[in-house]
Amino acid sequence: MRTTTRRLIQGLCALLAVGGLTPVTAATADGGERPAAQSPAADWRVDLASTSADQHNTRHRADGRLTIGDRRARTASAPGRAYAVYTAPVQSLGRQTDSFTVRRQAQVPSGSQVLTEVRGSAHPGTWTQWTAPDAGGRLRLSQAVSVLQVRLTLLGDRSGSPVVSDVRVHADPSRSTARAAAGASAAASVTYRLFATREGLTGQTTANGHVIQPRDHFVALPSRRMLASNGGREYQVRLCYARTGRCETAPVWDVGPWNTKDDYWNPSGQRQMWNDLPQGTPQAQAAYQNGYNGGRDEFGRRVANPAGIDVADGTFWDGLGMTDNDWVDVTFQPTDGGGGGGTTNVTAWAEANVRACAGITGCDPVSKVYPNETYPANCWKTGERISAEGYTSDKWVELPLRAGGVGYVSAIYLKGDETGGVSRRCGT
Repeated sequence: MRTTTRRLIQGLCALLAVGGLTPVTAATADGGERPAAQSPAADWRVDLASTSADQHNTRHRADGRLTIGDRRARTASAPGRAYAVYTAPVQSLGRQTDSFTVRRQAQVPSGSQVLTEVRGSAHPGTWTQWTAPDAGGRLRLSQAVSVLQVRLTLLGDRSGSPVVSDVRVHADPSRSTARAAAGASAAASVTYRLFATREGLTGQTTANGHVIQPRDHFVALPSRRMLASNGGREYQVRLCYARTGRCETAPVWDVGPWNTKDDYWNPSGQRQMWNDLPQGTPQAQAAYQNGYNGGRDEFGRRVANPAGIDVADGTFWDGLGMTDNDWVDVTFQPTDGGGGGGTTNVTAWAEANVRACAGITGCDPVSKVYPNETYPANCWKTGERISAEGYTSDKWVELPLRAGGVGYVSAIYLKGDETGGVSRRCGT
């Protein structure tokens, strides 16, 4: 039976393609798909020693505890302090919820600090903003999610560093199925006029562990809530400079200027600090122009300019054509990489099988989709519930095959919402 199936797939390879793609071969027929797990995760321990973690300047003691590697290492967002950052691998929940409890065990000497932040995703390519738990370890994300990620930032000095021995997460019952967005999508398509300053600092390290290169391309925002991973584009903004008519979309790889808890792009009631300022007004701008907070930032420094965004040299000079600090228009973009209702095209974010029917059980692969490639789509339908890449879904998108007929790809592998941005349900 296995030989017969292999020969059948090899025969299809000569005939079928989706949007010009190479059809699947027997060697890759299974992909990473599997039937959905029956027991969702409720409690788990964060792996503090994962080799796949996104980490910078960390060190593990002989007993496995996590601490700062080089206490001489610095980043501009934590003046005068040693720092390290550890972003654990994603954890699949097997269900959706928006509420969690985080318990952390750590030794935190005087003068040191451990920042714990959590974000979640309901669909590949979309993330909530990072959220810190309250004093009781509880937090609520802006939407129900099926994947969770924990980030630890360790701050110390030359005399002492925090040591983290354990982090545990409990998935609490969801408190709502829908909520006014305070996550990444809340900032989507909102544009503010902001004073932009050139970051410079070539050779120094950003808050996410990126070493700044000459003529680099990224921005810094004064809150960790939209800080992307090192090299990642989960959070980005589009800057346009009216004097040159030039624009560039850049990822958020650093924290600043001036403040580190000023998420001014969020509604006032949801800001980490400065809740009495209007949405879209950076605290530094209010301090500089109106003497807000005595004209000082969160560290007590006198604010010398109204900057709400720092711009890396390459974006500043080459992307926007700026020659001096100035006002720019900044659009906070969605993090889903595209999609949206009503489109007839879909874009894959990962390689995946296109199957003969809407499932993996008894549904042979007939072609493939590939990362960042766009394909025409007919509609979506409910099929077999599967898990892949840490996500679980029963939504399948119907794609026309070049040789005739249709195939189905799990919406897990498509950018956009839970149906890959396809609005029409098959059969309607």
